[in-house]
Amino acid sequence: QVQLVESGGGSVQDGGSLKLSCAASGSFFSIATMAWYRQTPGKQRELVAVIVRGGTTNYADSVKGRFTISTDNDKNTVYLQMNSLQPEETAVYYCNERIQGLEYWGQGTQVTVSS
Repeated sequence: QVQLVESGGGSVQDGGSLKLSCAASGSFFSIATMAWYRQTPGKQRELVAVIVRGGTTNYADSVKGRFTISTDNDKNTVYLQMNSLQPEETAVYYCNERIQGLEYWGQGTQVTVSS
């Protein structure tokens, strides 16, 4: 069984920064993709950033140039560095990983950006 544990959420002021982490634990050989999504009440969960095995990354247009997704493969951890955060980016952020044909989600971590 694979578990994803997120950390790093919190409250920041408009223009501030946060770094989210998501550590995968369990028995598996490799992780195909690691991604971050976010969701606000009443809206669909949206993809923020994704990194695939090999290092290719992709970002939502709204976060390009401000957010960076990265991994520490030795620790099976994916990070999301978020800079210049805006109040409208207040949401629950979820880690998502595809491992050996299955999809896993973290429990979510709240990010609140105040103006």
